Amino acid sequence: MPFSKLSPHMKGVLLTFCGGLALSFDIPVVRLADGDIWSILFMRSIFTVAVALLAIWVIRMITGKTPTLVPGLPGVVVSMLYATGTITFMLAVFNTTSANVAFILAFNPMFGALLSWIFLREKPRRATFVAMAAMTIGVLIIVSNGLESGHVWGDLSAAASALAIAGALTYSRASRQDFGFTPMVAAILPAIVGGLVMMKGSGYQINDPFWIILNGIIITPFAFWALAIGPKYLSAAETGMFYLLETVLAPVWVWLIFTEEPPVPTLIGGAIILIALVWHSTHTMRRDEIPLH
Repeated sequence: MPFSKLSPHMKGVLLTFCGGLALSFDIPVVRLADGDIWSILFMRSIFTVAVALLAIWVIRMITGKTPTLVPGLPGVVVSMLYATGTITFMLAVFNTTSANVAFILAFNPMFGALLSWIFLREKPRRATFVAMAAMTIGVLIIVSNGLESGHVWGDLSAAASALAIAGALTYSRASRQDFGFTPMVAAILPAIVGGLVMMKGSGYQINDPFWIILNGIIITPFAFWALAIGPKYLSAAETGMFYLLETVLAPVWVWLIFTEEPPVPTLIGGAIILIALVWHSTHTMRRDEIPLH
């Protein structure tokens, strides 16, 4: 059946599924590039910015209008948070196991709920408190394994990345402005940081640049675009479930490609996080009487 003939709900399901599936390849593709962290950060960010500029040019040619990139002071704050999230994400990828990164990043929704409660006075529902408690236990299990195996710096970097992205989303909602292009434009800052450290260090070191180019030009932009389109057709709770594809699949791809088997504590903690997230999402949809087609 042609895509145009599908119901709005099915369009949303297909788009967000493809977006979540694409996002799940982010970590393994970064690893496949086989390079220095700062060189990869520089290249990945530069190509992301290039795609953003190309998209802006196309939109301007078609509509005659230039989209807002960084809307005032709120845009600067959100850009800094996204940039921090990108840098700490890369630090996590290079300093802990891919499974730890994927599972700890799944804590993002709970960080968002806490920040919204503190700064926006949006008190989480009882179900959110239960899910946050369970996810805290899961993250503590993963991080405790990191302490034992020497991955604590990488685990903390993953947690910092989740917190930074949650902060960016919370601030965006509070300011009620259009931040559609802000995450991609914010990649300029990580590109500068990566470029400066790269030049002062051992220079450019990427053994297989094809993978990082593929990531920066296609995988990351498409994933963010598809997941951003999802809420046009689905509820926010239902859309959020497709972000779990990265948490579930990224460790699987890494396991298959690099034979990096996740430690047992990581699997236990990750299972607790996934169960809590899925339960919270489905509970929210049922409470709001949103049909699960």
